[in-house]
Amino acid sequence: MCGLSAFVSSRPDAGPLDTLFMSAFSDALATLHHRGPDDTQIVTGDGYAFGFKRLAIIDREHSVQPLQYADRWTVVFNGEIYNYQELRSDLIRQHGATFATDGDSEVLAAAFHYWGEAALPRLRGMFAFVAYDHRTGTLHAARDAFGIKPLYVLETADGLHLASERKALDPFAAPAGAALDTEAVAHYLTFQFVPDPISLHRHIRRLPPGHRLVWTPGGGVRLHRWFKPSLRPLRVQPEVAYQAIQDALTNSVRKHMHAEVPVGTFLSSGIDSSAIAALAARQKPDLHAFTAGFAAQGYSEIEIAQDTADQLGIRLTPTVVTDEDVLAHLPRIIQLLDDPVADPSLIPLYFLARTASRYVTVVLSGEGSDELFGGYTIYREPLSLGGVEKLPAGMKRGLKHLAEVLPEGVRGRSFLERGTTPIEQRYYGNARNFTPEEKARLMRFTAQPHTTITGPLYAETADVDDVASMQYVDLHTWLPGDILAKADRMSMAHSLELRVPFLDQQVYAAAAGLPTELKLPHGSQVTKHALREAMKGIVPESVRSARKLGFPTPTRLWLRGPIGDWVDHLLATSQTGHLLDLEYARGLLAEHRAGDHDRSRKVWTVAMFCLWHAIAVEKSIVVAPPELPAPRPGSVMIGG
Repeated sequence: MCGLSAFVSSRPDAGPLDTLFMSAFSDALATLHHRGPDDTQIVTGDGYAFGFKRLAIIDREHSVQPLQYADRWTVVFNGEIYNYQELRSDLIRQHGATFATDGDSEVLAAAFHYWGEAALPRLRGMFAFVAYDHRTGTLHAARDAFGIKPLYVLETADGLHLASERKALDPFAAPAGAALDTEAVAHYLTFQFVPDPISLHRHIRRLPPGHRLVWTPGGGVRLHRWFKPSLRPLRVQPEVAYQAIQDALTNSVRKHMHAEVPVGTFLSSGIDSSAIAALAARQKPDLHAFTAGFAAQGYSEIEIAQDTADQLGIRLTPTVVTDEDVLAHLPRIIQLLDDPVADPSLIPLYFLARTASRYVTVVLSGEGSDELFGGYTIYREPLSLGGVEKLPAGMKRGLKHLAEVLPEGVRGRSFLERGTTPIEQRYYGNARNFTPEEKARLMRFTAQPHTTITGPLYAETADVDDVASMQYVDLHTWLPGDILAKADRMSMAHSLELRVPFLDQQVYAAAAGLPTELKLPHGSQVTKHALREAMKGIVPESVRSARKLGFPTPTRLWLRGPIGDWVDHLLATSQTGHLLDLEYARGLLAEHRAGDHDRSRKVWTVAMFCLWHAIAVEKSIVVAPPELPAPRPGSVMIGG
């Protein structure tokens, strides 16, 4: 895991880049130091500059980047290619390729050199890379299938800039306040994150997952989709499906364990992380696991995780997060994200990664399982609403009107509202934050509806059931925009490489054809049924039947205590009043603190935007420099 930065001039006759630009480029690269503290390298020439911050994992004494290949390419690559040894053998056998290193970076460069874009589907791993062809002046870039690794893009009159995080592009773009994208703000209020490919800076965009980019001077940026995950339920024999899942996940975990540095795993109370930990422990009996929780009653999984660790025979190190920790580190957390993510679970993840980084350099984690195997409780909604949805249209209109006139909080109102609303209108992602009506009350500007993001996704799933449609929406929005974004940033904040074995080609293939009844059995509240069956005899039985928690966060309690006082002050002093009705937001907070309604998710979403604005635009909150990671057991610091 590393941090990359690249620039190619749009001038065909460009000479060496001037000192002023290179000073700014070097300073911008320094903002990515947390992503790769082991080595810093910059390569520059006529009209181009490539920078790299390395976290050395494989072939640690070599595989230095930026990488020069075949007297033609300059490559910078963030991620891991888990099948690089097999690809290396194929390249030698088919093309007589030669290699000066033993790592995956040179294999990636060679694969792209010999196979071009056809190499992308053959890469088993997580990646964002930039490859500059000196012969043609063409720049290529690509991002992995699910969006595990980030890549930001800025095109200016001077040329094309790319970087692992947006903060490394900010010096070359207009100030954040002057270039604030209000459409992105509107989508953030709906989804609690800014969905790809946009960002809060209207000139800086993210390369979407499963896409590649081609740029030439004068030709601009062209995007091509090389992979699009889909879920198409098939008729399968249950036992065959369970075995396929077990085999694929076992193989994936084995691949993800490969490293020349200490490897550990995250562990919560659920099936996802427990499955990863159990399979990893078979490869590494002295496996070290990490978990986090809060002191508040009902908001800690430490005891359950400890019981699981004891049954698996692995070591567990817990982290307890206090309210004081939250207040002290929250500005830093939001600053790390570039764009705010209002998912409070990123807070325990930040502290969990900080603890793990003191012992290991790589951790395995369970992201992606819920979207692939049907793990969110909300996915059961179409099954519970089936009776209402099948009623005649006229009867449904009457029930919808009845729901509208019932007072808020009356039992059955929500059920009628949801049952009489088409899925395309009622489900816009796992967060389900501000409704269009609530956004109209909050925003002081007009914007495109959230259906500009979700509408095309529903159109692509017209031939599958509602459960698969919901998973599909989350695969393309919630997974890259929330789950993977926070996983990357919170781990990289502490120079920790986080790997996600569920988001592997073979595991995806085993999950993609599962029928709904194997994910969410009728008459049961169980989720991820097929995965649970596949893990029989591998994870403890207490875990196989446990409901999902996933590092629960006491946001509701926070907002009724000192953190709520801090949020109220933040809203009262924010300079975002031209964008949002802050008194309306403070009213929601007051309702929540009075105990009348749970407004925690909505209030937290507004507060995190205001915090981001105070840091990035107002500059009224200054974030302290990050802690430099300390050397870990078994690690050797290389270079700078």
